[in-house]
Amino acid sequence: MKSVQQEIDERTNLTNTNKFELLLFRLGGDENGDRSELYGINVFKIREIVAMPQVTAVAGAQPHMLGVVNLRGQIIPVMDLPAIVGVKPKTGLNIMLVTEFARTTQAFAVESVDEIVRLDWSQVLTAEGSNATGMVTSIARLDGDTSGTRLAQVLDVETILRRMVPVEGKEVDPESIPTIALKQGAFILAADDSVVARNLIEQGLQAMHAPFVMTKSGKEAWDKLNSIAVGCKAEGIEVSERVALVLTDLEMPEMDGFTLTRKIKQDPRFSKIPVVIHSSLSGKTNEDHVKGVGADAYVAKFVAEDLATTIKSVLHKKDA
Repeated sequence: MKSVQQEIDERTNLTNTNKFELLLFRLGGDENGDRSELYGINVFKIREIVAMPQVTAVAGAQPHMLGVVNLRGQIIPVMDLPAIVGVKPKTGLNIMLVTEFARTTQAFAVESVDEIVRLDWSQVLTAEGSNATGMVTSIARLDGDTSGTRLAQVLDVETILRRMVPVEGKEVDPESIPTIALKQGAFILAADDSVVARNLIEQGLQAMHAPFVMTKSGKEAWDKLNSIAVGCKAEGIEVSERVALVLTDLEMPEMDGFTLTRKIKQDPRFSKIPVVIHSSLSGKTNEDHVKGVGADAYVAKFVAEDLATTIKSVLHKKDA
């Protein structure tokens, strides 16, 4: 039997192999409770799973906000995830998923938890272009690229949280963002699979007056880099003269940010390009992973001022 430390080490080392673990759970089905689909959240975002406790309702709360719970001295907001997604649990809200990401702690009530599965990011495809409403960021093929594979919808918890707890005022205040001056023809290459995150990143980069190219996954960013390299070779210039910096999320379909960063740093054509990882997967463990793959900086989502300051600092070191 594996020790707890062995299990932790194995989970940590997944970042070296383009793999991750997905917690599978069910929320419910149609109005009769039938056809309960599988949903998933990256295990790195899960702090703990507990039986549904007593929830204290909060006056004037947003719809689908159940209230708050006191969990080991911390007051945590609890959201009705089936109601948010638009399904009805047949047996009720039985399990609470406590999550940590984007500098916040919150809980989601679900009907049941199935299992934790270990997947390669190549088994996960973007949900954009499907009938997804923005709450589903990607679709995981649990049994690989086979006919009839089980499918799980990977929820974009960042989008859900922003819908439930809207940010007042402007998302990005241009007056508070430091500007940067890139060399003529240079730009920032960004990769993020979340629609909400891409919008915020675009606002931040525009406020910085930084030209950019946005991609939706690590694989798309990698393919773009290779395409740029071909053009730079024809011009007789280094790729780093075109791509001033790569800004990447960690969780992305087909290729994650860890793998993208490692491939960039190990390729002589791209190794001079600084990489900043911008992720909701905060915490010391993930920051250690970032250092391990050679990233130049890590910044937690999403404070535009922090992102701009980090980018400016990394570019300053590059030009020094």
